[in-house]
Amino acid sequence: MRKTRDNILRFIDFFHPPFRRWIDLQTFRYLACGGSNQLLNIFLYWFCFNIILLKQDVPLPDMKPIGGPIASFIFASAFTIPIGFVLSKYVVFQESNLRGRIQLFRYMVLTGTCFILNYWMLKLFVNVMHIFPTVSQTITIVLLAIFSYIVQRFFTFRVKNAEPELPFPDTGE
Repeated sequence: MRKTRDNILRFIDFFHPPFRRWIDLQTFRYLACGGSNQLLNIFLYWFCFNIILLKQDVPLPDMKPIGGPIASFIFASAFTIPIGFVLSKYVVFQESNLRGRIQLFRYMVLTGTCFILNYWMLKLFVNVMHIFPTVSQTITIVLLAIFSYIVQRFFTFRVKNAEPELPFPDTGE
């Protein structure tokens, strides 16, 4: 795993120098990892919607069918959520000193929040605004990526202070 991570870091970091003036290394790594993962998500979404589901809804026994756009979103997410966590933990935010289980819990809370937001945004863009499903998913991904970066950087994978703060100033007495 370490060798794979080091190879990914070398590859991403190779492309950073031209952008160094505008984007710090961690943000660049986030954009590279998150962007690659989201490109995979868009491809899987398109593949499921157009090839697997043939742009049809998914019938469920004794229930209302799931719309093709939502089913495709669920399919793509099943692959890209675990990949996203691994890339965030081991490539982008590797300096975080929080326990892995805490990171995973926080990441899953963030993912659940983004999942719900993604669902409602897809409903809005596809059903209300009548934007093509793949375009709607792409717009949604961009908006949620900005939100996700902020939450991951300052909450999910934050660096915990090494020394606890004292409740009262130390007067040296």
